[in-house]
Amino acid sequence: MIPAPNDNGDASGPDSPSTSRTGSYAARAGEEVIADPIRIRALAHPLRLELLDFLDDVEQATATECAAATGESVASCSYHLRMLARHGYIEQAGRTGREKPWKVLSRGRSHVPDRSIPGSVHALSTMAAIHVNRQLDRIQSWLRRAPQLPFEDMDVATISNSSFYATHEEIRKLRDDIWELAGRFDGRWQHPEQRPEGSVPVQLLTVLNVDPDGRPGAAGQQSAPAGGSA
Repeated sequence: MIPAPNDNGDASGPDSPSTSRTGSYAARAGEEVIADPIRIRALAHPLRLELLDFLDDVEQATATECAAATGESVASCSYHLRMLARHGYIEQAGRTGREKPWKVLSRGRSHVPDRSIPGSVHALSTMAAIHVNRQLDRIQSWLRRAPQLPFEDMDVATISNSSFYATHEEIRKLRDDIWELAGRFDGRWQHPEQRPEGSVPVQLLTVLNVDPDGRPGAAGQQSAPAGGSA
């Protein structure tokens, strides 16, 4: 949802952070990059994010099918599907029966700030906060169920944090490295034939940010940051 790094980690050229309106991000092949704050604000609703996630996972779905998947009413899903369509995220597919299904216009999307548009960062942070809250709910649900899950599933899971000092160039490189590692598994979610035997569904949430309270001289700072893992 938030800016993904370019695949080669190159911060030079037209997408250099010193010249690009959208910073150091360079789109990957077939990916839609969205910087328009009006379109980004359209996703600042939990159900719209859930509907978009669901449509990303299926080829197409009707409002009735979306309602069954999300637990919301058909009327509510219909309204929010129309809002997603109005802002260019989905469109109606060919008619099948009485109800037209919906499909995404692009399965690969990144939302980025544009330094030339007032309100761009605010729109992005608002939408991202809802996305993070949804992910936290998912993680809390997983932790509550952990005692009943297979030991092998818990053995490979991890929750970790780390604090350190780095230059912006080093942070970009780390961001690129994380995405490159995750990119090794691209395509497996949508294409079951690509999954090795024994594959299981996995969720990965990454948050990499400059700490505004950790800079030297920041208000309330008493000691250097410490890292750890659980």
